[in-house]
Order: sequence, then structure tokens, then C-alpha cells
Amino acid sequence: MSVPVKFDDLIAAYEWVSGGEALGMDCEAYISRTTGTIHWCGEGVDEEPPEDIEDGTLYIAVPRKNEFDLGRVLALRFVEERLPRSREAVHAFFRKRGAYGKFKSLLASSGQLDAWHEYEAAAIESALREWCEENGFVLVR
Repeated sequence: MSVPVKFDDLIAAYEWVSGGEALGMDCEAYISRTTGTIHWCGEGVDEEPPEDIEDGTLYIAVPRKNEFDLGRVLALRFVEERLPRSREAVHAFFRKRGAYGKFKSLLASSGQLDAWHEYEAAAIESALREWCEENGFVLVR
């Protein structure tokens, strides 16, 4: 039987752990394998996590963005599908620092920024649904 996990809660935890990683902060979140409750751990969290939070039979860490290849790989896939003429320029962006800023500027000037946000959100939801299924959870709205 699959344990329900609230979609909005999982998205928030996913964004928090992914954002924390990008900023070099200690941000973790775990899901109870029995209740689907998400426990937040790290800087700025007042609530103490359960003592057995690191027991992998009871809890599982919320995945980070890099675990799904939803960064550079996803951006390049979007460009291949929506802006094939910009393919080389975007590949060049991702060889240097500041790639996402340049990428988003290109999207804005091409009128594709909203399409990118929708594309990225759909990819994240799909990846999280698959992850949930693989780990005995079901996402609920």
C-alpha cells in the first residue's frame, strides 16, 4: 500500500533542500515511510526532528534537484525542443559561470520564459511522482 504525501508539501521540501544545497546551507527534509509526514532539518528550523530520523527503514531523504538531472540537462532539452537555433549559444552558457542568468535572459528575449517555467514545473512534478512510486508513496493534491 502506498503512503500519501501532499504534493505542495513535497514541492516545498524539494525546493528547500535544493536551494539550500545551491547556497551551501545545511537544509534537509525527510519523509516518514509510514505517515508521509515531512520533517525539516537544518538552519532556521526550530522544530527538532525525530531521534530516529536517519533510520532509512523509517524515513527517506527528500531528493535534491541534481538527483533528477533537472538543471542543465533539462534546460538543454527545452532549448532542443523550443529554441533549436539557440542550441549552440545555450551550450556555451553552460560551460561558464552565470549560465542560468544568461539562459533566462535568452528565454525572456525570446518570449519563452513562461513556457520554460511550465516545462520545468511539469518535469519536476513528473520526477517527484516517479520517485514517490519507487519509494512507496503516492502524491496527493
